[in-house]
Amino acid sequence: MWFTSVYLKTLREARIAILGWGLGLGLLMYVVLSAVPSLVNTPQARAALVSLSSSYAWLAEPIAVDTPGGYATFKYGFTILIIAIWPLLVCSRLLRGEEERGSMDVLLSLPRGRVRIALEKLAAMWTALLGIGLLIGLLTFAGGQSVKGSFGLGDALLYGLNISLISGVFGSIALLLSQFFPERGRAAGITGGLLVLFIMLDMVHRVTPNTEWISRLSPVYYYNLSKPIVPGHSADVVGLLVLLGLSVLLSVAALVFFVRRDIGSVVQLPRWLRLPERTMSLERALPVNSWSLKSVYTRSLGMIIAPACWWTLGIAGFAGWVVVIVKQSEAQLSSMYQDSPLLKGFITKVGGSDVNTNATLLSALFSFLPLLLMAFAITQASRWSADEEDGLHEMVLATPQSRLTVILARFGALTTVTVLIGLVTLGVTALASVASGLKLDGGNLAAATLSLIPLGLLMAAIGYLLSGWLRAAVDTGLLSFLLVIWFFISYVGPELSWPETTLRLSAFYYYGTPLIHGLSLGNMLGVLAVAIVALVLAAARFVRKDIGR
Repeated sequence: MWFTSVYLKTLREARIAILGWGLGLGLLMYVVLSAVPSLVNTPQARAALVSLSSSYAWLAEPIAVDTPGGYATFKYGFTILIIAIWPLLVCSRLLRGEEERGSMDVLLSLPRGRVRIALEKLAAMWTALLGIGLLIGLLTFAGGQSVKGSFGLGDALLYGLNISLISGVFGSIALLLSQFFPERGRAAGITGGLLVLFIMLDMVHRVTPNTEWISRLSPVYYYNLSKPIVPGHSADVVGLLVLLGLSVLLSVAALVFFVRRDIGSVVQLPRWLRLPERTMSLERALPVNSWSLKSVYTRSLGMIIAPACWWTLGIAGFAGWVVVIVKQSEAQLSSMYQDSPLLKGFITKVGGSDVNTNATLLSALFSFLPLLLMAFAITQASRWSADEEDGLHEMVLATPQSRLTVILARFGALTTVTVLIGLVTLGVTALASVASGLKLDGGNLAAATLSLIPLGLLMAAIGYLLSGWLRAAVDTGLLSFLLVIWFFISYVGPELSWPETTLRLSAFYYYGTPLIHGLSLGNMLGVLAVAIVALVLAAARFVRKDIGR
């Protein structure tokens, strides 16, 4: 049945992602909603929660944070945007991926036109997103009912719909950008950078007065307008319609460009946007002497460098932006530190008696950096798996290159880029702290940024290992699901007082709080050891397996 149409075939490839993202994030909301009463069981605890959330008002609007729906929306409405990683990966290869591996020619040889194929693929993607939103909505409703929340089934479903729509916007952006680039990786990389950029733009109006017009340029702003599970609020019809309209507009534009261009080519820009053409000799026109063709490693580096630049811009830019924002919030938090004994005790417990409020507040936000770098690693592991499906490994192995050399060279290029991302993030963060006047411990700052590298390599190594048995779509779905599970354990487990044995199952646990406590050398070496073992197993599998199976 699943192979009787393009729609069902595409939907089948998304089955793991639907269950992984839908159940993972849905269970996150269920557990958080169920735990809220225990967090505000006394007037003192309720007052401390409200006071502390006000210091993070630039991150999200704190409304009724002492209620289950308000707390879940405030604390996880921003972080749940990690779901956009999956549609931007899938939509970037929805059409371009078929073209890269030559299967689009086979599809078009059947009695099906371009429009029908593209619409069936797009319809399957939206079915998957709506399925994810439905699972999130149902589990959110169940969590609310367990604590007698003030929202009903319709509100919970609207909450899930809002998540589906914002995910669809970024998927549509990736689909449109894939029409302008010959490789799907570049479209995914740019869309990932735009995701981080739009998140930062949405924060602007909560940091600087009279700048709401800037935030309106971000689709995340319209996503945050809807608060259907917060008491006294509902879904914003205008916000939902804007997200839907953006998705439709971007998708229609992508389909128009796809129908009118040649298969395998890109959309030709207007003449006034094109770079002037220069005549060159045949020797210069053919890339026989290009630096990227000197070895498998350099070629791999050349393939990854374009999307890596966009991810570096997003990760490093987010880190620098957070530093600037924390500086502006410093006065308010310092006042709360002095006047509230409850908050003073909380800060002392989190950061220790000798840790200042800068490091404490910034450390909570730096915990999102590993999430971003691991998302980048998923995109590159997915690309390695997809290259095998596309027959690119066979072309490389047809030259005098051993299989072990190929996989180690590809992973070596990814390692190089990951290290560069960490170093650039360190440099940007240090410059932002100096420029804003935010005093931070230099050693701890270096530890907080460079400790990202082992986590990124771990996720990439696991992806390489899974690719030995799974197809690219399933590999990406499982990696995404693993990231959601780790996120769930690390960000919800401590609030529920889960045992440390359970918390250790998440890779985020080993990142710790290096901005406060410095580098945990043992944890980082342990993560690197696991990554090396996964890479060794992946290499052993790749050396022995039949290519393409």
